Amino acid sequence: MLHHLFEWLNQEGIEVPGSRLFGFITFRVLAAVLLSLFITLVYGKKLIRFLQKKQISESIREEGLAGEESKKGTPTMGGIIIIMAIIIPTLLLADLTNVYVQLLLISTVWLGIIGFIDDYLKLRSKRMAQKMGKDYKKSNKDGLAGWFKILGQVGLGILVGATLYFNSDVKIWREYVGKVPPTDSTVVAKQYNGSTHYFVESKEPITTIPFVKNHEFNYSKLLPESMRGYTWVLYILIVIFIITAVSNGSNLTDGLDGLATGTSALIGALLGIFAYASGNLVFADYLNIMYIPNLGELSIFIAAMIGGCVGFLWYNSYPAQMFMGDTGSLTLGGIIAAIAIIVHKELLIPIFCGIFFVESLSVMIQVSYFKYTKKKYGEGRRIFLKSPLHHHYQMKNYHEVKIVTRFWIVTVLLVVLSIVTLKLR
Repeated sequence: MLHHLFEWLNQEGIEVPGSRLFGFITFRVLAAVLLSLFITLVYGKKLIRFLQKKQISESIREEGLAGEESKKGTPTMGGIIIIMAIIIPTLLLADLTNVYVQLLLISTVWLGIIGFIDDYLKLRSKRMAQKMGKDYKKSNKDGLAGWFKILGQVGLGILVGATLYFNSDVKIWREYVGKVPPTDSTVVAKQYNGSTHYFVESKEPITTIPFVKNHEFNYSKLLPESMRGYTWVLYILIVIFIITAVSNGSNLTDGLDGLATGTSALIGALLGIFAYASGNLVFADYLNIMYIPNLGELSIFIAAMIGGCVGFLWYNSYPAQMFMGDTGSLTLGGIIAAIAIIVHKELLIPIFCGIFFVESLSVMIQVSYFKYTKKKYGEGRRIFLKSPLHHHYQMKNYHEVKIVTRFWIVTVLLVVLSIVTLKLR
């Protein structure tokens, strides 16, 4: 809003001191980080008091893990402050006419509502049990029904996929090869680095393949030529799968103090680099990656997300004063997935979201092996001492802080590897 206000004032010839700074993305990115940090640091404490007053606290399932007793009664649903720290700076500083910004704001609110309902239903179930004088034990039946949660994620996937495929403002520029017809209006000429470059707009569903010389792949090639008119169906199904998988992966990772928060901040920093580079013609040309017009504006949203995560980490680091709950974990995972798809780096997700990936994989392996052995031997067996993976290390008597710190270090290495893939082919 401030961006649009100062832009309008400048067009009207009304000079406001410092208003021209809002024309620079770098200034607005820094302002978004600082504002989101301010919101989480200042209002986070007030939110903790409010949640404590309303007795909105986490109920920990007894699993014999170290430190679980100390976590009981810790305020939850702190993801609300992360969502506020993302939305408010974005509304104030970003170009709200940008389709990518609009899409991510909708995604944030959409998943935030799903997570909030899930947390609220768990809280209500706990209070009903206490009111009836029963012991409350958290189970998979509490909260939002699994199928309803998946339905919400699928709905968002359809919205994101359809928008990216059909919206006329979503396009990429491909360098034009060959003789340029002077009258061809589809060819755009850009002057930089002392020479003229020609580009043509493309709406093809292309993504980046890591470690491959010809590093771009068109999803339409997955279908026979006779069915390529239905590429949009395939593309939307892929988007649905990615958003659902990453969102649930983030949710499973949120089991130790600061783990999901810190990991999301590191991944956000990488996505910010991808968005800024892909939205800058010079950087995109140097890195030999696709140029996506108007994508740089997305850096402001990502900066707000990073600031929100870092600020929330102040209260969520060990020992946590507040948990984000599904309100935060589902939202952060969905946002990360949506940004990766928008910048056409979704095939890199298993690398930079490696922690989310192995956490989800550990659960799938554990459940599948348990069911298989129970059917074959009459007794369920386990590969891990407990899943998700971070609980396995807890059972091996690793301290919670050590586990979280090492998972962060692994994420840093995966983020660096993902950046390297831009030039390593």
